[in-house]
Formats: sequence, structure tokens, C-alpha cells
Amino acid sequence: MGGHLLEAEFFVHEGVPVFCLPLVTLSAVWLVISIETADLSTEGIKLKRGNSINVCIEYKNGEKNLKVFMNESIIKPKAPVLDVDIDLSDFLKESMYVGFSGSTNGSTELHLVESWSFQTSGFLPLRPKRRPHNVSDSSVVVAPQIQLSTARNLKTKFRLGLVIGGPTFCCALAVIFGWISIEKYKRIKKKRSFKTEIVTGPRQFNYKELKAATRGFHSSRIVGSGASGTVYKAFFISTDTAYAVKRSKHTYGGKTEFLAELSIIACLRHKNLVHLQGWCVEKGELLLVYEFMPNGSLDKVLYPESQSCHSLPWPLRYNIAVGLASVLTYLHQECEQQVVHRDIKASNIMLDGNFNPRLGDFGLARVMAHGRSPVSTLTAGTMGYLAPEYLQSGKATVETDVFSYGVVVLEVACGRRPIKMEAEGQKMVNLVDWVWGLYSVGKITEAADKRLNGEFDEEGMKRLLLVGLNCANPDCVERPSIRRVLQILNNEADPALLPRAKPTLIFPDNLPVSIEDIVSDAEEIEMAQEFCEVEEGDLTAQPQNTEFKTAP
Repeated sequence: MGGHLLEAEFFVHEGVPVFCLPLVTLSAVWLVISIETADLSTEGIKLKRGNSINVCIEYKNGEKNLKVFMNESIIKPKAPVLDVDIDLSDFLKESMYVGFSGSTNGSTELHLVESWSFQTSGFLPLRPKRRPHNVSDSSVVVAPQIQLSTARNLKTKFRLGLVIGGPTFCCALAVIFGWISIEKYKRIKKKRSFKTEIVTGPRQFNYKELKAATRGFHSSRIVGSGASGTVYKAFFISTDTAYAVKRSKHTYGGKTEFLAELSIIACLRHKNLVHLQGWCVEKGELLLVYEFMPNGSLDKVLYPESQSCHSLPWPLRYNIAVGLASVLTYLHQECEQQVVHRDIKASNIMLDGNFNPRLGDFGLARVMAHGRSPVSTLTAGTMGYLAPEYLQSGKATVETDVFSYGVVVLEVACGRRPIKMEAEGQKMVNLVDWVWGLYSVGKITEAADKRLNGEFDEEGMKRLLLVGLNCANPDCVERPSIRRVLQILNNEADPALLPRAKPTLIFPDNLPVSIEDIVSDAEEIEMAQEFCEVEEGDLTAQPQNTEFKTAP
């Protein structure tokens, strides 16, 4: 197959950019004849620089002249880099291909063709191949054929534009859309990251999504319950996240005040707090959404239903006491506003995946300014954890929280509930009284949980038990501050000396809560294995004398 091919070549020869116009004869043997070359360095053009180069190749058939214009700008230069007189009649066929190709001969090439175009003008249309028999050659009308040719050329150009420009336009749109999407994703991710680090706060959940996440609050999803509400495990498939949803048993008349107080508590941030994730107030219910703690509450671990369960190791027990003291120090002394929890007990202390303590359930908490006198309220809390002066005055203070903390510490060390029935089933034994009795005879370490089988640090156990007794001192003036407790547990201070006999307190006849009212909820609990909870409400005061005495 014979023929001719005209090429425009760009290459670098011995470091000098060169433009070459070779003529190739297509036959059995390829013959390349270089018609003209041009040194591009004299024009200030360097192919290796990586700049965009615009090339325009013009051929005027009437003048039999071919010019090549090159520039690093979009403006066509006045002078060509190559000006060649050549007759391309043999190359210009009725049907032919015009295009470009490239090769690097095995070398790495970084150049690319960003765009190209081709156009012709000034060519006369071909004569029609068939003419009417009664029309002579000299009488052929050319004008209509020019119009048809022009229309055909426009149609061809339009099709060519669609073929070339269509995919290019679509690719450009795809690139732009992808870039916009990536930038938008980066902004959203950065914004979410900023919110997570700075202002991660609770949000309002939809009742429908909480109901779906708890399978309609199904009984199989219950992970805990108390006098104030039931806790369900909620799993959100969309985020692969588990939450704990507390469903209150009571509706709150003062919803606005409750949410205002809750928003303050929700801003608290400490590693030993169960963080509030959100809330939902719909259909007459108040739902609180918390972090889900995989190891449940402390009471479930200390008092497992199955006797075959492993006992909580000593290092974890001591760590729980330290962590709880740390978070109470934060609430009592380090927050902008002082927070009194009022319901510190084993069932309100959750354990995360590493058995670190997390204080939760701020339903009874009170927020007040530092140094401000507490306001009297109706007594609320759980028997066995309530400080004596709280029962007398109804005033919740940081000292009443310290008392409850001391009871929890004794629970952790001894593995006994705050109030326990003796084996005979005839007498209720108070945990503080029991430990103080052992302390009075110099056998305080015998109060250690027997399930530990002696696998504990004796000095650490003694320190922990003394901290518990100091905090549970009936005389609130003698109780240490929670910061002092933290220093003692961290071996930065020694426990205060305690009297051998537990102090005796006698209450006056104005106790705002009767014993009958306090234990009224005990009917639904099996003897002393559980404790009754005292909630805020209408309580009837009955005058009486109550005395705390030392166990003989």
C-alpha cells in the first residue's frame, strides 16, 4: 500500500529543542525525508520546561505554502518558526485522515496534548458525478452546490464537535464534580472533627429512632432498673453504635427547668463520668441517652447472680476507688459550678471495657455556686448510703456525697452490701458498723472480701478500709474532703486517726423523713439483698428520736 504522509515532529536533539517537518513515503520500505527544521531555542521555547505550548500549522493551497507558528501563550505570534514552500496537492484527498500521534521510543514522557482542532476553508466543491442528459458542461450551475457543500461542511463540523467535544465536556464535568465533592467532604470532616474536639454535647433524639434501636423497648434489651426508671441497650445500625437509654417511670411537670439543669450537667467532661449523649421528650416520656458501658454496673460485678463468676481482682478494686474519688474531686471542687450528686451508690457506678469506673445517673444531682449554703430539699437517695445529717436536715452537701463514697469504698473492699441480713435471718447488719467493730479490736483487714483468697496488698487494703471509715464518719465535720481522700489513695498523705468506738449521734425530734417512709419501698425487694430508694415527693414527717450506736 503506497502513499505519502506529512508529519510535524517535536524533539530535543543534543539538548536543543528542534521542530522538524519530514516527508514520509509509505511503501515496502519507509523513506523519511526531512524537508525543513527549526531551532526552537532561538524562539525562547523549551520543551523540557513543561509549559503549555500552542502550535498552529497553516497551509495555503493557493500559495503552496506551509507555516508553523509556536508560542507559549494563547496569542498567535506574528512570525512563524517554520515557513516552507511545498505543494501538498498529492496529500490532499477527497477523503483523508488528519490527526496526531506520539512516541517516546521507550523513554519516559511527561508531555500531553491538552486540546487540538482542525479546519479547512477556500476549497471549491467537486462537480457532481451525474448530470442531466440535456444540460451541457458549460451550463452547470455552481452556486447551489456551494451552498450544499457549505451545509454539509457545517454538519460534518457539528458532528466532529460532538464526537470530540462531548466526551471532553463530560470528562471535565466529572472532574469538576469530583473535585467539589472531595472539597466538600474535607470541609464536613474538618467541621465534624472540630465539633467533636471542642463542643461535643448532647443532642435531641427522635422517639421513633430510640424505639427502633431498643426493639420497641423490649424486655430482652433491659440492662438495669431502679426506682426512677429502666435502662435499655439501644443499638443503632446506621452508626454501629450502642447506647444506654434510660426510660423514666415518671413524667416531669417542670420539663423546662429539668432540661435547663440537665444542659449544665451535660457540659461536664471527665474520664470517670458516663457522658450524656442526648435526650428525648415525646409522648409524655423523658428518655435519656448515655454511653453504653459493656461491663455493666459495679453492683452487678460485686454481687453476681452466679456463684461461679470470677471475683473482681484487687488492683481493679483499688483503681475503682481512686477513679471515683477523682471524678468527685472534679464535681465538688474543679467545676465552674459545684455539683452534688446525691445518689452515689454501686448501681450508679458503671464499668467501661477496662473496668474503669464511670459515675452516672445525675437525675438527683444539684448544681450550686461554690461556697453557697445548700438549700433544704426533701430527702432523696438510697438507704445504706444516706448520711445521718442528710436524714435530719434534708440538705445535700459535698459531705453527704463523701459519706456515700465511703460506703461504696467499703463495699468494694469487703464485697458486702451496705445493709445485710445475718445468717440467722433475724438481724440487719450495717456495713459501716460491722467494719468499725473489726477496727475497734485491731482486725480491720479481716473485713476484706473472702473471695479474694488473700490475694491483695495488705497495706493497700488497710488504707482503703480506713478511707472508707473516715468518709463514713457519722460526724460530718470529721470527714475528709474528697481531694484529701484522693491524696491518701495515691500515697501522698496518711489516713486520719479514727476513734476505736464509732461516734454516737442522737437526732432531734424534727427528722423530716420517717423510717416508715424510708423503707416503704422495701416490699418489692427481697429483705436486705436490695435497698429501698428514697425519691423526692410528698413525705410525712413523724417526730422520733433516732440513735446511732457503736456495735458492742
